[in-house]
Amino acid sequence: MEVPAATTRFVSDAAAYGLRVVPSIFPEGTKTAADAAAAIGCDVAAIVKSLVFMADEQPVLVLMPGDLRVDTAKLAERTGSSHIRRAGLEEVRDATGYVAGGTPPIGHATAMPIYADPHLKRFSQVWAAAGTPTSVFPIALDTLISVTAAEWADLAEGE
Repeated sequence: MEVPAATTRFVSDAAAYGLRVVPSIFPEGTKTAADAAAAIGCDVAAIVKSLVFMADEQPVLVLMPGDLRVDTAKLAERTGSSHIRRAGLEEVRDATGYVAGGTPPIGHATAMPIYADPHLKRFSQVWAAAGTPTSVFPIALDTLISVTAAEWADLAEGE
């Protein structure tokens, strides 16, 4: 199976962080956390969504378990922003260099704050997008937090 160009680029980007990434490709797609979990055969909560938000027009990335949603009021408070919204498709591509639905947690075009929701701690290994809506890779949670330099922040809705 041919590896998409964006996934090849991500693997190279990951190597710059000292990671050896072995992506899995699912032609049927892994765009949503539920799609990814079904393709991989894991709990949807073990999927890490890399979500870009605009905080007063500055991009921020939130690493959220696949079974939870980001509470934008909590994110606004955490970032000290007066306005938070999900980034549009072009904003995601501009900030990360990748498409929404395939945004990996590292290797972005723009440096931005990264927050990780502590609900990710339910799993020692998680799965994240590898540059396309059809590619994912496994990573130890400790490694993910280390390479992203993510700040732990409770940003889940309803918590």
